[in-house]
Amino acid sequence: MNQTIPSAPPDHPSVKHGRIGVLLTNLGTPDGYTYRPMRRYLSEFLSDKRVIDYPAWKWQPILQLIILSKRPFTSGANYRSIWNSEKNESPLLTISREQCEKLRRSLGGSVSVEFGMRYGNPSSADRLKQMQADGCDRILHFPLYPQYSASTTGSANDAVFRAMLELKWQPALRTVPPYFDHPTYIGALARSLKSGLERLDFDPDAIVASYHGLPQRYLLEGDPYYCHCRKTSRLLTGELGWTEERLITTFQSRFGSEEWLQPYTVEKVAELARSGRRRIAVAAPGFAADNIETLEEIQGEIREAFESAGGDRFAYIPCLNASDDHIGMIAEIVMQNLAGWTG
Repeated sequence: MNQTIPSAPPDHPSVKHGRIGVLLTNLGTPDGYTYRPMRRYLSEFLSDKRVIDYPAWKWQPILQLIILSKRPFTSGANYRSIWNSEKNESPLLTISREQCEKLRRSLGGSVSVEFGMRYGNPSSADRLKQMQADGCDRILHFPLYPQYSASTTGSANDAVFRAMLELKWQPALRTVPPYFDHPTYIGALARSLKSGLERLDFDPDAIVASYHGLPQRYLLEGDPYYCHCRKTSRLLTGELGWTEERLITTFQSRFGSEEWLQPYTVEKVAELARSGRRRIAVAAPGFAADNIETLEEIQGEIREAFESAGGDRFAYIPCLNASDDHIGMIAEIVMQNLAGWTG
């Protein structure tokens, strides 16, 4: 008995496709600084196997029963001290939105630009799904971490890849590689640092480049983060024509009892003060936007350690944030990674 194979139905008019999208992602932000939103955020963050790689049977009881009974209160107080009360959101969310809006204008209407967070809202996974529903069948994922680490770039990519598993019509997906040595990034950093120093009313005895920390064990297991940070500092020193003694690389935000990448920022600034270098400026080249670790940790704990050890003058040089130089750099890297997708 002959059977007729039906022809494929025409495209459903409600199915959108043919657009190119760019998804910017950053670490994340709690929805608020009170106990419950802070606990929800910290639980998601500290349950990520890329961040804390201990076995779940060992780590989760400690996290859920001990750490998350107290830390949401202390972290919430820190967030409250920097909270954007006008918009009722964290500074990272405010800056990320502005970066997205500026990049959208820079690239024009031919490319859709959105932003998302690895932890908290708006989530990068939800944004990816929405972009696909809006007709983006080619998406460039841009984790805003200049230096690669499995705990940052790797985790951000994981979240996007997992979201792809739930899509019937998957978009073509590209990810931006780390840009720790990209000439435009180094140039933007150098101009920002030089401009920031020129605005100071004192001449620092030393400049500290403070990067987020990482367990020393990760380096030994093959994570290139430490090497990327060191190269960024070396290239930045060369771009500015400085000596290695003027720009000092350190690592902040140590968590837990194991050894982390050294020197630790909080200890190094105190050492500088005790050795007579009592006027310093601190920059954070590894962060694409100011956040709890720059606005509260550097300007709180790290400043206090420096001043308690005898330091006289302390300044923080802001991140690149949504500056025109930074947006121009992001746009350039985006266009390089869209090669073959755009005319």
